[in-house]
Amino acid sequence: MYAMSLGDDGAELRPLEPWQAEEFLAHMDRGRAFIGARNGLPDVVKDLESSRAFLRAYAEKAAADTGRIHGIWSDGVLVGAVILRTLDAVRGTAEAGCWLEPAATGKGLVTRAARTLIDWAIEARGVHRVEWVVNSDNAPSIAVARRLGMTRDGVLRESFPYRGHRHDQEIWSVLAPEWRAAKGEGENA
Repeated sequence: MYAMSLGDDGAELRPLEPWQAEEFLAHMDRGRAFIGARNGLPDVVKDLESSRAFLRAYAEKAAADTGRIHGIWSDGVLVGAVILRTLDAVRGTAEAGCWLEPAATGKGLVTRAARTLIDWAIEARGVHRVEWVVNSDNAPSIAVARRLGMTRDGVLRESFPYRGHRHDQEIWSVLAPEWRAAKGEGENA
């Protein structure tokens, strides 16, 4: 298995695979309330079987070249993940996403991991447009989109029902030429 360094602090980005379901479930259990405040994943990954099924679905997406999941490890502990929820290399589009457990916030891990994954999607897979879909009240995720050089394309008002309430969703995106220009300026290096 390979790991990509996310900097001098020992953080790494690695693929997440079904054989890691137990570790993934433990991560989800540590962050269940925090992650679940804005992300429905804790409602899906409830036990070992559902953890394995979720990771298997992403393994199948990777095999079909339609998505990816990579875990973020800090000091050898799985603390979060970045995903390409969708990947359509033919159309040149992808949707990226992320989450972290509370102990890992405020260290720039998601920004560094998402930058690595987006760069791969654009440079290796030829994606032209990467989207970031986020609830309008999720200030930390919106801050990541800004740090990644994304532009807010718009707001889908009350488009997302979650835990008994309808939420606005913002669509942020970056286009390959913008990404490369920012990289040339050192922003996405």
